[in-house]
Amino acid sequence: MGAKGTDGAAAHAQDLRLGGGAPAVEARLARFAADSFGRRLWEKDPTLWSAQPVPELADRLGWLELPRSARASLPELARFAGEAREEGARHAVVLGMGGSSLAPEVFARTFGHPGAGSLEVRVLDSTHPDAVAALERDIDPGGGPARSLFLVSSKSGGTTETLSYFYTFWERVKAAGEVRPGRRFAAITDPGTSLAALGRERGFRAVFEAPPDVGGRYSALTPFGVVPAALAGVDLGELLARARAAAEACGPAVPPGESPGLVLGAAMGELARAGRDKLTLYTSPAIRSFPDWLEQLIAESTGKSGTGIVPVAGEPLGAAAAYGDDRFFVALLVDGDSDPALDRHLDALEAAGHPIARLRLADPLDLGYEIFRWEVAVAAAGAVLGIHPFNQPDVQLAKELAKKAMQAGDAGAGASKAIPAAEPAALAPALADFLAAAKPGGYLGIHAYLAPSGALSASLHRIQGALRDRTRLATTFGYGPRFLHSTGQLHKGGPAGGCFLQLVDRPTQAMPVPETDYTFAALIAAQARGDRSALEQRGRRVLTLDLDGDVAGGIAALAEALQG
Repeated sequence: MGAKGTDGAAAHAQDLRLGGGAPAVEARLARFAADSFGRRLWEKDPTLWSAQPVPELADRLGWLELPRSARASLPELARFAGEAREEGARHAVVLGMGGSSLAPEVFARTFGHPGAGSLEVRVLDSTHPDAVAALERDIDPGGGPARSLFLVSSKSGGTTETLSYFYTFWERVKAAGEVRPGRRFAAITDPGTSLAALGRERGFRAVFEAPPDVGGRYSALTPFGVVPAALAGVDLGELLARARAAAEACGPAVPPGESPGLVLGAAMGELARAGRDKLTLYTSPAIRSFPDWLEQLIAESTGKSGTGIVPVAGEPLGAAAAYGDDRFFVALLVDGDSDPALDRHLDALEAAGHPIARLRLADPLDLGYEIFRWEVAVAAAGAVLGIHPFNQPDVQLAKELAKKAMQAGDAGAGASKAIPAAEPAALAPALADFLAAAKPGGYLGIHAYLAPSGALSASLHRIQGALRDRTRLATTFGYGPRFLHSTGQLHKGGPAGGCFLQLVDRPTQAMPVPETDYTFAALIAAQARGDRSALEQRGRRVLTLDLDGDVAGGIAALAEALQG
């Protein structure tokens, strides 16, 4: 089973080996054809998902037009990037969360090459004070905050994390002696938000307004994604050309069985209905950050009403016997960027009877194609699962409980529930009880409310693999509070089988947030407690480990306990 883009490029082929799941997928594609799914999608017909009018449905389909409409902004973006360089900017720092930060991070990591034609794009989406301080240190050799351009990015305009970052770096720019601090800032937001007003009041260099009929997780080709991409030197003309190729391949007149988006969506939805709801993502090395964007698109779109597809990204390769029968493996493979170990792994999984999809890219710019293919696929999978893919009904709960935890301070709910990782006598039985509660068909999630770093991420991915090998359960990993704006909806509203290992520490500094009455240390602690409370209210099992002031030692203790 496969589909090619209308340009016939072999690199756009998708090769699906679905085994026993193939008949259900073929039947679903036939139903899509009978229901005129492709035509109705392009007509923005909300009855594909709901017979009754519901919020955030009919007004969230603007993403279909972006491969064409986004072209009009390219001259403005080129001017903006050129003027920033001419005025001495060396870094572009995205201050955002979720849909405002994930696509910029993918573009920066995939295409970023600081030089004469681009800035070094960095993303701040952690409220851990050590992470904020680390970013300050990193940009200082390039001229400090007065030689950085800060992109304050929030669809709603009122995201707590984003505003906290803004207040911090506004103060830093002023302290560096910038006479017109607003010239070091630009806002990316929806029309009419408080952030748009703030940008104008404080003299921001620019206020970019995104289409209001595009949800955050579908916003990679709106200003939320393309403004940082322009600063990073991405060939946006070609990226959008690849997206247009995908739009044509998924066009309203294309039979569903030939539409790469509808074929993939039918496979995702039907395999999930059959119990293979753990969509495990692999990529060639050149695009290894892309699954971070896919996680939000899949999890936040499908994880609700007790159902959903669990995206699994970053899990180390394992023996075929390490996986349960709830997996669907998808590999995005770039021509000329082969990974022999991954190729052998996929062959072994296929031989073991797991469904496999191989998606081919000519080069990393084909991410433009993939962004659109996956957006269509997830929208179609939502219809298969019988859910509304464009809302996020369970996200607000964690925010409300975090606010309550902030008001309660250190004595708030959950503060006394943490197990000290440095005490083996407490860690071993708590971990054993936690793993015993994880049942086949469920999954494990690692929630690290820690300052991100490359070394820490590598250690936690090893923990991810160790948990998978010990339990045969799909295992995910995300930094808090970043994942609250990505996979958090799935954790509360999706399948009930999730068990979550929460990791917290004691930051080395509190770091007050200017123009507020709180610190970053208090904020991230409250977010961890609020998330735990929200999960427990939804009947999820949570184990919180306190790494205290020794994160590396705590992770080592956890790894040792997993071997016991």
